[in-house]
Amino acid sequence: MNTNSVNRTDCPEVKVPFLIFFTVGIVSLAENLLVVLAVILNRNLHSPMYCFICSLAAFNTIASLTKTWENLMIVFADVGQLEKRGPSETKLDDMMDSLLCMSFVGSIFSFLAIAVDRYITIFNALRYHNIMTMQRTGGILVVIWTTCGVSAVLMVRFFDFKFIMICFVVFFIVSLAIICFLYVYMFLLARIHAKSIAALPPGSGGKCQRQRRWASNMRGALTLTILFGAFVVCWAPFFTHLIIIMVCPLNPYCECYRSLFQLHVVLIMSHALIDPAIYAFRSAELRYTFRKMLLCSSWKLCS
Repeated sequence: MNTNSVNRTDCPEVKVPFLIFFTVGIVSLAENLLVVLAVILNRNLHSPMYCFICSLAAFNTIASLTKTWENLMIVFADVGQLEKRGPSETKLDDMMDSLLCMSFVGSIFSFLAIAVDRYITIFNALRYHNIMTMQRTGGILVVIWTTCGVSAVLMVRFFDFKFIMICFVVFFIVSLAIICFLYVYMFLLARIHAKSIAALPPGSGGKCQRQRRWASNMRGALTLTILFGAFVVCWAPFFTHLIIIMVCPLNPYCECYRSLFQLHVVLIMSHALIDPAIYAFRSAELRYTFRKMLLCSSWKLCS
């Protein structure tokens, strides 16, 4: 998204070498495609939570592909192979901006879906499979992708209107607040739940099983909290950039922050690079699947 303007300050614009953009984009693209393939190939990962994680990885893949292609276009334009503001180039740029917006909105909705799934898993364990069926999960994913596609096109089409930019920023802040509230509430209830399990007499039936199931579910919730933290760290500078455009477009100190725009874009792309590493670090099943895929020992991972 072209949010740069003429720099009216002594702070020079920070330029990131194309090789860094290209390397981050290609590596993150490969990593997220690996996650998607792992979820598809391993039947043990055919659960609602991993379907939402697969959706998140797919949105990250779109973001990586979009930014990598956009930077290739910039290189071609710099060497005179493309017009920087030609009609076809402008349309292609708008399309890539739409895909990037879709990736962002989709990540937010995926995190929200994952948070709700973890909440149901922890506090409605006995009814979980009746509530979160694979059919219902598929319906949720269809709604998420359709909503993200439509909203992304509208955002880019009318982004020059200040109201749309405000809505974009407000959506980011409100979404963060909702997801943070849900996670805090979930962990507070989990603490009470853990105390109630610990208070059961040692000989009571199923105590150890309940403790193991609760610990496993909480580990999953903690993993998703880490993922969400990485998302906030990587996307927040870009949204600070948008806020500065609206609040103080002519202030030289604000322009100094805006001179770091390319670094903010690298952070956005790095989010797609970081997520698969967190999946692999926190999930033994995914590590096993990755090992099988990379060693080519068996494409039929779990029959």
